[in-house]
Amino acid sequence: MPNHHHHLHTPLRPPSVAASSASQSLTSKVLLLLTLLPLTLAAMAFALQWRGGLTDPTTRWAPPGSDKLFPGMDPSPHSSAAAVSHSSSSSDDCLKLGRSASPSFPYFHDWKFDLGSNLKPKICITTSTSAGLNQILPWMFYHKVLGVSTFFLFVEGKAASPKVSKVLESIPGVKVIYRTRELEEKQAKSRIWNETWLSSFFYKPCNYELFVKQSLNMEMAIVMARDAGMDWILHLDTDELIHPAGAREYSLRQLLLDVPGSVDMVIFPNYESSVEREDIKEPFTEVSMFKRNYDHLPKDTYFGMYKESTRGNPNYFLTYGNGKSVARIQDHLRPNGAHRWHNYMKTPKEIKLEEAAVLHYTYAKFSDLTSRRDRCGCKPTREDVKRCFMLEFDRSAFIIASTATEEEMMNWYREHIVWGDKDLKMKLLRKGILTRIYAPMTIIQGLHESGVFNSIIASAEATLSKQKFLSTINSSNTSRAVASESLPSRKMGRLRNNQAAVRKVLEDTESASIQEAAVPPLSPPASDGDHFIIEAY
Repeated sequence: MPNHHHHLHTPLRPPSVAASSASQSLTSKVLLLLTLLPLTLAAMAFALQWRGGLTDPTTRWAPPGSDKLFPGMDPSPHSSAAAVSHSSSSSDDCLKLGRSASPSFPYFHDWKFDLGSNLKPKICITTSTSAGLNQILPWMFYHKVLGVSTFFLFVEGKAASPKVSKVLESIPGVKVIYRTRELEEKQAKSRIWNETWLSSFFYKPCNYELFVKQSLNMEMAIVMARDAGMDWILHLDTDELIHPAGAREYSLRQLLLDVPGSVDMVIFPNYESSVEREDIKEPFTEVSMFKRNYDHLPKDTYFGMYKESTRGNPNYFLTYGNGKSVARIQDHLRPNGAHRWHNYMKTPKEIKLEEAAVLHYTYAKFSDLTSRRDRCGCKPTREDVKRCFMLEFDRSAFIIASTATEEEMMNWYREHIVWGDKDLKMKLLRKGILTRIYAPMTIIQGLHESGVFNSIIASAEATLSKQKFLSTINSSNTSRAVASESLPSRKMGRLRNNQAAVRKVLEDTESASIQEAAVPPLSPPASDGDHFIIEAY
């Protein structure tokens, strides 16, 4: 080997070829320089891009029709590797959200997503929420990635606190509406409160009261959406994410762009989260397994696997199973409960999507048991919980949370909610009852890592001086505390001056007979031997 190596180099040394050797040496150096120069420039560009010094053209929205517009389109389990959650021991929303400043998610201009009129059609989401920033911001910006431009947030509780609301108000395209005495007085005079189709939900606590609030808020959101020039409106809770499967892009905008002009409303069947651990902290980035809706399954599979799918629970889904709908903004539009829309002047034309779904993250955290208990003042008895909850599983969960010890609650949670049986999981995954969906967790994890949420919080706080910020907090707390004291447990519409007037219409039986009742949250079809039934509330 050494002799061979010497043989390769000896022709370069004789004096007879010195000129040739010098020429080749110069050529080699030029080639080496030409090779190293672009590599060096590329390395510098990469370093600057990583530190935020350059704008990569890939940070622009890809054109319509691009394949795999967003990460996570590949259903392979390997795509979940980037979606490993970063659990935090801090309970502070701001600390949880401001995790990293590395811009690893390239599919936005900047954190504002202020795309204005560039998006067609214009889509808005309305919600009624009491959640904190750690839930609202990932939920909101995930849907901004999907093409939603405007949000109407009806807030109370934690969401209405100055710390949270000031951040929300600073985001372009977000309208924050507080539940004040003035708002309730206005809604007590609204059209749907004076009609009968929602009347069976009036004057009942907890979930019934929330259902009425949602419907009244949706009625107001329609007016705001029309004024804002929106094309579509969707009511969505902050524990629900749209999964626009079947579109040419992973985009709600593209999905609705392909809907025929004659269609008034589009129904998204819902999938339900199926958690695999009892210590989930952030469902959006830790849950990838979902139970598919009845509408997306062959009937023989659904009913053939019904018993194994329910695992002793009252129904196939823990909570509702009748999906959510998005409505085209048009004359005479009205809500029809929190799950549907309707029209005063015609029977709307609806279509139900065959692939797209609403991902409902229900009871995804153990703390969801106690949060429901703390929100409702019902007695933990079989009879009394019917006043609070429309669905049977909610009733059972409330009783357990109200009567059991912490250890007993955890055991119940593991038995009824956590999917710990690996053999059963694999069987139901093979049958298509359960499915893996990675796109949402990948997108939201990318948003976390990009520092988007940290930027939002920092930007909102920068708009106020420390003194002004503190005075605003004190002022807001005082005013909202007064409003809260005056209406501590007020049921919708119980204003003394208006009560007789607003309920007078209920005596009009002719009017009541022609108004279609609101669509409540419904459980999926239940197995009853060789037949099936759809459970109401």
